[in-house]
Amino acid sequence: MPILDSKLDTRSEVFQQNKSDMLKMLECLNELLEEASRGGGEEATARLRSREKMPIRERISHALDRDSPFLEISPLAAWRSAYAIGSGFVVGIGVIENVECVILGHDPSVRAGAFNEFNSKKLMRGLEIARVNRLPYVQFVESAGADLRGEAGEDPEAAIRRETGHFAESGRLFYEITELSKMRIPTISVVFGASTAGGAYQPGMSDYNIFIKNQSKVFLGGVALTKMATGEDANEEDLGGADMHTSVSGLGDYLARDEMDGIRMCREVMRHLNWRKLGPEPNPEFEEPIHNCEDMLGLVSEDLKSPFDVREVIMRIADSSYFEEFKPLYGPTLIAGWASIHGYPVGVLGNNGALFSEAAEKGAQFIQLCNQIDIPLIFLHNITGFIVGTEFEQGGITKNGSKLINAVSNSTVPHISVILASSYGAGNYGMSGRAFGPRFTYTWPFAKIAVMGPKQMAGVMSIVGRAAAERRGIEFDEEADASRATVAEHWAEERSKGLFATSRVSDDGMIDPRDTREVIAMSLSAAFNNKVEGTKEYGTWRM
Repeated sequence: MPILDSKLDTRSEVFQQNKSDMLKMLECLNELLEEASRGGGEEATARLRSREKMPIRERISHALDRDSPFLEISPLAAWRSAYAIGSGFVVGIGVIENVECVILGHDPSVRAGAFNEFNSKKLMRGLEIARVNRLPYVQFVESAGADLRGEAGEDPEAAIRRETGHFAESGRLFYEITELSKMRIPTISVVFGASTAGGAYQPGMSDYNIFIKNQSKVFLGGVALTKMATGEDANEEDLGGADMHTSVSGLGDYLARDEMDGIRMCREVMRHLNWRKLGPEPNPEFEEPIHNCEDMLGLVSEDLKSPFDVREVIMRIADSSYFEEFKPLYGPTLIAGWASIHGYPVGVLGNNGALFSEAAEKGAQFIQLCNQIDIPLIFLHNITGFIVGTEFEQGGITKNGSKLINAVSNSTVPHISVILASSYGAGNYGMSGRAFGPRFTYTWPFAKIAVMGPKQMAGVMSIVGRAAAERRGIEFDEEADASRATVAEHWAEERSKGLFATSRVSDDGMIDPRDTREVIAMSLSAAFNNKVEGTKEYGTWRM
């Protein structure tokens, strides 16, 4: 397998400017991640500690195996919203007693760990990751149920729509936890505090429940609601305390003395699961790439206008920088080939320009080949879309582009997508964007995801408006159109940014380019808990 040679000029002015811009963006990103790690802030955290409670990230760190990594999912959810960055939940993949698992933790310092529209998406994403990749599911529960306050100044009708959608999502939570158990995927709840309404069903639907003495309280309706609904004057301990649930109702399986004892019990439960991965083990004798991952800081320009060779990324994430390229002379705007990452064999698809008919055909064939030999696919996005125009339509771009999308849709090996720069329109679909169910999707800091580029969107709106005015026989208002185009371009620009997308849980997280290899490797390891089986079954496509 050939070793890729780098043609990157790390001393060029363009590279140095790109690197400087990327480091500034990463500094901003680290500040946001630091803010997210503080949850509800110093005062709320101090209140927790005064009650002898640990912040959620400390609880998780004590549960994880020493020196093992934690791959957090959507850590910047709810950025630029009324909620704290992170949304009040921590979701990620970690290792407990040598078992990879999905961990969900309510952050009681953020609105008492209540559900909201952002963390509900994170929670459902965590359940999906557990289900698809066959990962045990661990919940650190402390929740006040649904957050009924909403966002300040929110329109009442919008609030009703949000709550209706949230109600459906939170109800689906109960189904998903039960389905995991049906699939023989263990579910474990450690209840650290009051868990009310929807929060009560999290342990209610779990296989194993660990309660903490004088601290855990689980009830469908608290003292106030019980009084209003039945007139009963109940106390919290009799209604839903840890002692009652472990000795009377039977909801609790283990009674811990304190939080650390509860975490110890969680680790003991994980130890007895006898958990085994179903996928093959990686080759342990891999070597690191020969090219420096630091160089990836200078690849992408902030405005995304400067092209770069995606091979420069591949050679910095592939073991030994080995890459066997498939059809290198045909459809050159799509790079395809075989490599390995941390000993896991993979097929890699990366963009070096728009998708032409030949590139789409090559991609479809390559996906079929990887499915034949049960090899996961890594998609590296830098794509403005499929090529358009009369010549290309007559040449079959829609027909051949559909072949690629067909292959992506029906492929059954794990897909992992990393959006390096642009990912626009149907190009996002052809490269296994989020709508096509990849196991994991990550973005680089300058990434943009949209139906089309902001300038193109504004231009299309102008052309459509001009044509509509001509049909109606009225004068086209150039000044108003220019104003609309400016607003549309700005709106599209802001909404297309990767930071906005990741804050709305449209991906699994924004990552430092230098961490790409490790993040992909952790994702592959998680995926290999399940069987990795390709398919030869595809939908009909036109030849």
